[in-house]
Amino acid sequence: MTTDKRVCLGALAGAHGVRGEAKVKVFTAEPDGISAYGPVETEDRKRRFTLTVIRQMKGDFVLVRAPEIKSREDAESLKGSRLYVDRDALPAPEEDEFYLDDLVGLRAEDETGAPLGSIKAVYNFGADDMIELTKIPGIKGVRLVPFTKAMVPEVDIAGGRVVVARVAIDPEDPAPEPQKS
Repeated sequence: MTTDKRVCLGALAGAHGVRGEAKVKVFTAEPDGISAYGPVETEDRKRRFTLTVIRQMKGDFVLVRAPEIKSREDAESLKGSRLYVDRDALPAPEEDEFYLDDLVGLRAEDETGAPLGSIKAVYNFGADDMIELTKIPGIKGVRLVPFTKAMVPEVDIAGGRVVVARVAIDPEDPAPEPQKS
């Protein structure tokens, strides 16, 4: 299966040392995941890197080397560049598992099946993952919802939907009663 979908594995955070090594903030479960799926490329696809992880640093950072990064100045000029691989390069998730990126575009419903828009993005600001819901009927703007079992009790990738607790959207508006037939 070939798709044009790409997944961001990390972002270059600047130069380290004088030989063109760089710090990378990794978005993968394991720090060495940034180099585990083959060469990575910048968002605009203009630069491609074959990364070797030298060592893990503090937090979600690793120190990397790449033959395509020739100097400290080159590494520094890449600061902020996000690094992508084709989605097809990643292994298939296990049963009942999924990649967070696969949530983007899924429709959201409350506990009764009423529409709550769709997932525009998934974020992590340092604590837990958050999903951004957009196009919520009757609500202007977007809502950020903690991606926890309590707030998102069901994820159905194959069905193209997630269930979001109504209270996550509007704490003052509990879920409507299911209609009786």
